[in-house]
Parts: sequence; C-alpha cells; structure tokens
Amino acid sequence: MILCCGEALIDMLPRETDAGAPCFAPHAGGAVFNTAVALGRLGAPAGFFSGLSTDFFGDQLRGVLAESGVDTALAVVRDAPTTLAFVRLVDGQARYAFYDENTAGRRLSPGDLPALPDATEALFFGGISLIGEPCGSAYETLMLREAGRRVTMIDPNIRPGFVSDETAYRARIDRMVAAADIVKLSDEDLGWLEGAGDPADVAPRLLARGPSLVVVTLGAAGALAVTADGPVSVRGRPAEVADTVGAGDTFNAGLLAGLAEAGAFSGGRLGALDPATLSHALDLGAAAAAVTVSRAGANPPWRRDLDI
Repeated sequence: MILCCGEALIDMLPRETDAGAPCFAPHAGGAVFNTAVALGRLGAPAGFFSGLSTDFFGDQLRGVLAESGVDTALAVVRDAPTTLAFVRLVDGQARYAFYDENTAGRRLSPGDLPALPDATEALFFGGISLIGEPCGSAYETLMLREAGRRVTMIDPNIRPGFVSDETAYRARIDRMVAAADIVKLSDEDLGWLEGAGDPADVAPRLLARGPSLVVVTLGAAGALAVTADGPVSVRGRPAEVADTVGAGDTFNAGLLAGLAEAGAFSGGRLGALDPATLSHALDLGAAAAAVTVSRAGANPPWRRDLDI
C-alpha cells in the first residue's frame, strides 16, 4: 500500500448561476488527497492518513476516497471544521484563499500518529499540511520515523503566500528532502528552493542531499528525472487545458503507480531504477496529468481513461 499523508480540503471553485451571478461549488480536494484519489483510480493500493472532520464536508471527502478505492482506516476523525480553499482562476492558473484555523486537518498532532500495517510499502507527503502546526510537525515526525524502513516521497507543492515563517519552513523541507527516497517538485518550486537556473543543473543539488530520485515537472514541456545514473526525461502529453488544479498531484500518483507496478518498492526499499522503468513511470504521470488538466477542478482519471 502507498499511504498518502497530508491535507484533505474542500476547493470552492468559481462558478456562475443561471442568472450570471458569481458563486462557488464545493469540490473535494487538497494536494495529498488528490494524489490518494488518483492512485486509487489508477489501480494502485492506496491509503490516506490525515485529520478528517465529522461535518458534511468531511462526509464528502470520505465519500470520494471510498469511491476511488482508497483505504481511510488510519485517518483521524474529529469534531472540527473541514479546511476550505476558495479558488480564483487567473489565465487558467489557480490562486487560493485558505480557511484553515482550528480545522480537523490542522489539529492533527504527533500524538495522533498510528502504527503502520506491514503492507505499507511507501509513504507520500507534501502540500500545505507541512506549513501549519501542529499538523506539520506530525507529518515530519512520521516521515522521519519511517524513513529507511519504507520508501518515502515528498512533493512540497510550495505556496509562498501561506508561509508565515520562511526560515522554519525551509528547515523542515530541507530535513524531509534529506530523508526522502523520492523528491518531486515543479520548476517553480525548484526555483523557490534553490534559486534561478536550468532544472537540469539545479536538480542534482537536491540529489546530493540524500534522495535517490529527484523529479522536476516542467508544465507542458514534460518532466525531468535525475538519479545517480544520470537524467531521464519525457515529453508532456498534449491537452486542451480547462485548468491546472490537481495536475501535479495526479502526476505524483502516476509516478508512484508506475514505480509500484515495476516492483520498485519491494521490501520497503527503493529498488534500482533503470531508464526504461523510470521513463514508463514518468510517462504514466504525464498521461494522467494531461487528462486532469482537460477537466475542471481536480478530477483524476481512472486507468481505463489512459492509453498507457
């Protein structure tokens, strides 16, 4: 099982009434939630660990996870609100306003961490859940506890506007990157962390800190992966873009699903990644992300929707 650890929230997506008045439609979302849903739809054994609410938005989140085949047995359910993220689209790019104070997800603490079942081969972390407290400390503690025992992956999915203590946040990301087997970032994330430069030149700096695999997504241009054996890249898949909500999250799922199918997580350790295996996993991520961007909101594809 691949256990996705991080936020679940409701994306309030902009819409119009029949009369043309602005309104918002509630859609299940959150970076890590989206990855869990996409994994389940791609046929990978997936689980989800987060703080979930007993309110009707929490019911909506649990319903989508169940419909997608995601195991929520480890989630912590409590009587607290669900995080809301109001979305504004600017030239097809999502901009967010978060309402997260004292929510079920935010209140997750290190004391809530579960013992993991033996079937858990890999863990995925990332998103805004690494910014707030106490949940950020909980996810970091879990990752550092399990690193070396199970495959770990992080996609920080950086939202600079929500980082109130940049020094502490950068230190957390540095620690988690050093502990991770797999690090995935967008080219924008890489620039925020490491400064300007060609991703092919900058990504090896992260590889030198400890990970075995660093992947940088390049939007429509595809993705670049770097290992100790050198770079592997794939082109992006053509798509008519509705919006980019959930695109990177879906790519993460395709990458993880492709590696799992190849047996790369056997025994809880990241196996050797030959170029063919890595290229296939990257291409699965790109193909799945192309479907997601063609749909409004984060709506990852099922495996039957893909030509790979």
